[in-house]
Amino acid sequence: MHALIVVSHPVKNSLTHRVATAVAQGITVASRENSVEIADLTQEGFNPVFSAEDYEAFQQARAFPADVIAEQRRIDNADALVLVFPVYWWTMPGMLKGWIDRVFGNGWAYEDNGDDKVVKKLTRLPIHLVGLGGAGRRTYEKHGYNAAMKAQIDHGIFDYCGAPVMTSEILLLPDLETPEACLEVAQGIGRRIFTAGR
Repeated sequence: MHALIVVSHPVKNSLTHRVATAVAQGITVASRENSVEIADLTQEGFNPVFSAEDYEAFQQARAFPADVIAEQRRIDNADALVLVFPVYWWTMPGMLKGWIDRVFGNGWAYEDNGDDKVVKKLTRLPIHLVGLGGAGRRTYEKHGYNAAMKAQIDHGIFDYCGAPVMTSEILLLPDLETPEACLEVAQGIGRRIFTAGR
């Protein structure tokens, strides 16, 4: 089984990158037959800006841009998609949101022909979301941030495309207390990537 891990953080030695690596280790430890590709959006220089070209592709008036097609192929080759990101302003960073805006396009991730019937095209793609938050669980619960993020990301993005969200975790450093504890939880998430739902 092959997992594509997409990580969005500008600093290579950040805890976010270390968590992505720990998830990857968990996946490969679970089975020697498993493989992982880590896509570092910043390092790769992915352009997250939704352009006029992207809009024309959304309208199905032209093909997707070449960089978008390359990302779609990466996802097509994966048995699971894992997104690892810091929580910025109670959501994912703009780089990752821009990646989704451009890559999860009409005609590939879903089909919307304007007749109020959306065809969900990613039903075969399990999604695993791993966020890192700087506030504690009490803050998230008090303000309803977990519910808001699940509505916006789990439901609003992935359910719209039919992709089942198998993992939706926010690792909260104040509660876990140490980076090492975050990495331990992340490795456990990785070990379960291809066993979730079985």
